[in-house]
Amino acid sequence: MPDTQAGLGTMLRLAARRDRILVPAWVLGMAGMAGLSAAATVDLYPTEEQRLVAAEAINSSAAIVALYGRVYDPQSIGALSMIKLTAFGAAIIGIVMLFLVIRHTRAEEEPGRLELLSGGRLGRDAPLTAALLLAAIASVSIGVLTTIANTASGLPFVGSLAFGAGWAATGIVYASVGAVVAQLTTNARTARGIGLLVIAVTYGLRAVGDLAEPGPSWLSWLSPIGWNQQLRAYAGDRWSVLLLPLLVTAVLMAVAYRLRAARDLGAGLRADRRGPARGALSGIGSLAWRLQGRSLIAWATAFVVFGALLGSLASTVDDLITSEEMRELFDKIGGSGILVDGFLGAEVAIIGAIAAAYGISAAERLRSEEVEGRLEPLLATSTTRTRWALSHYVIAWCGVAALMLLVGLALGAAAAQSLGDTGQISRIVVAGLAQVPAAWVVTSLVLLLFGWVPRASGLAWGLLVAFVALGEFGSLWGAPGWLMGLSPLHWSPRLPVTGDAVVPLASLLLIAVALSLVGLAGWRRRDTPV
Repeated sequence: MPDTQAGLGTMLRLAARRDRILVPAWVLGMAGMAGLSAAATVDLYPTEEQRLVAAEAINSSAAIVALYGRVYDPQSIGALSMIKLTAFGAAIIGIVMLFLVIRHTRAEEEPGRLELLSGGRLGRDAPLTAALLLAAIASVSIGVLTTIANTASGLPFVGSLAFGAGWAATGIVYASVGAVVAQLTTNARTARGIGLLVIAVTYGLRAVGDLAEPGPSWLSWLSPIGWNQQLRAYAGDRWSVLLLPLLVTAVLMAVAYRLRAARDLGAGLRADRRGPARGALSGIGSLAWRLQGRSLIAWATAFVVFGALLGSLASTVDDLITSEEMRELFDKIGGSGILVDGFLGAEVAIIGAIAAAYGISAAERLRSEEVEGRLEPLLATSTTRTRWALSHYVIAWCGVAALMLLVGLALGAAAAQSLGDTGQISRIVVAGLAQVPAAWVVTSLVLLLFGWVPRASGLAWGLLVAFVALGEFGSLWGAPGWLMGLSPLHWSPRLPVTGDAVVPLASLLLIAVALSLVGLAGWRRRDTPV
């Protein structure tokens, strides 16, 4: 073993021990999700005629195609069963593996723990290799267990193997993305933000590519999530597509190791710039904005571009109805306007969930400032605990609202241009703002955990994934209404927003405020740091 990999075994065992609960939970959870979905769909569509009708309905819905992709073999129960999980599940796995690699690399460098470990015999590349190996083991384990679960649920083994291999390959690709972004910045939060942006962009490329007629277009082939779809598990099993993620993984890993060799421990690819000789901060709120402002601007830019891109597709929604019977059906229930509202409403809802992810990221700054030792000097001044916490928390809340306002304007303006209907702007802006209270509830969970169980602050990410999964798969799994109602995203209205939405939105707002107050109460009582 080269000196740069000295201590690899120790670092791998340490990483595995730290995630001895988290990684197995994700592996078993993803495989179980796939198996449950397969079993439920087999029972739901027992005949070939029912499958054909369901597949045609899916392929005729722009919203479903944009979110999940197409059913490439309408006669295949496997293709129908895994339609939601092929792209959506791959994105979840990608996020988990990206976060996992950053957690054991940049997040260890930032507070100086990796420098302490380097006082022993530890090679420069060993932590990065250990993180990549742990992510690869987790990805392959998900693939293997998913293959077993889907086969046990009644789906063909070969298709199940292709599906599991696609998930595993996608996880490894995004783990290598995490390895690269971890080298670019000195801050783990920024690295996670860049990584999430990469996943969002690649998911968007796949969505736009799948909406093309005949699809998919070349845009789908620019996305690892698109590659997973074009593997076409249960619909031809095109094994050669696996060469793409393997090739890109090799390239990204080479880039990550090259960047790691070009920088000092604790530094990013680009050195931090010195600040001005004279400070211009006017208070604790100004400091919080200085720390979080650039991140919010980056998120806002991505939201505006993403919204404009999706809105420009509104006029193509009607083209997806290729069946005369389906066209007559939609004419009877309101015409193509129903399709457009369904498409735009679905996009606004998923963007609302992404805005909640921003809220978590921004609110987590509370915990990182505490554990990295920057909080105590501030509390030694006249700054109170409540004022300091609110300085970051208000930015998180306002940031969520600003993101949804901007994406509503961008999506609405692009849709209005595409459809020739300026009324779309106000409708979509209202729909976007209607997603804000649910995102605030998710953000408030971070403050609640920070106040009472600070070591579990990261649990908010798992709760967000659980909320999204309940919304996407709860009906398919036959989940009871009370369980689905636990997700705040479940209560967000879709387009068009009517007066019936006032009560649930007001209730969500009250819950968010209550969670915040309880979290602040815990923060005022506990010691720091914990």
